[in-house]
Amino acid sequence: MQLANCYLLSIFLLAGLPLAQADADLSAVLTGAQRSEANRARDPARHPLETLQFFGITPSMTVVELMPGNGWYTEILAPYLQPQGKLIAALQDQASESEYGRNSYARFQKKLNANPAVYGKVQTAVFEPPLKLNFAANNSVDMVLTFRNIHNWVAAGDANMQLLFKQVYASLKTGGVFGVVEHRLPVGKTQDASASTGYVSEAYVIKMAQSVGFTLAAKTEINANGKDHADHPGGVWALPPTYADKDADRQSYTDIGESDRMTLKFVK
Repeated sequence: MQLANCYLLSIFLLAGLPLAQADADLSAVLTGAQRSEANRARDPARHPLETLQFFGITPSMTVVELMPGNGWYTEILAPYLQPQGKLIAALQDQASESEYGRNSYARFQKKLNANPAVYGKVQTAVFEPPLKLNFAANNSVDMVLTFRNIHNWVAAGDANMQLLFKQVYASLKTGGVFGVVEHRLPVGKTQDASASTGYVSEAYVIKMAQSVGFTLAAKTEINANGKDHADHPGGVWALPPTYADKDADRQSYTDIGESDRMTLKFVK
């Protein structure tokens, strides 16, 4: 049995929680009233149930969500982890030097404050790459998740990216999981230094993770989209739901759907 599977099985046994029950609890959260209709409508493209099952999440874990944005996955993770586990949302500093950072923090905190019954136990931590990375104590969390964020960090350069991955590695307990979902650059295409199109090479992500000690436990095509060739004016944001090019070629982008994404599971 692989290291990751042994670790996850031990968590289920210690919690006395059958795997089927954990899956049922996750399915129930996906249909909960805390989720917006707009977010729920994207489930067929984002596959949250299958993605979180693949990463091996359980309700007793301590989980870090890096840069939760507007909280698409937070709406799922917070209520799922609330009874037995812990969710740490690692996001911008409320005292950030960046106005964007301050506004992002305020917007996310407003979401938490609006529904304390669901989000009252969510902890926040400062995470502003490349300088502010210490979002959790060493060896303290079971899982770190990032959904479509890595392209925003690439421009900081390989050395800073490696520092970021090192901090993720350090924060995890032995056997802990780093789950990555990211827009995928097609094999054979050259990634520019800033990932300006929003697409990132899968090989680059794997190399970066392995360079700090992670093992690639598994990868899946759950979030793959063979229609997406990553050659859109305006980059990945031309696709739904953003439609950065507005009405230009809108139907063709609708036909493609959301981006082709890698889904990678690394283990410490």
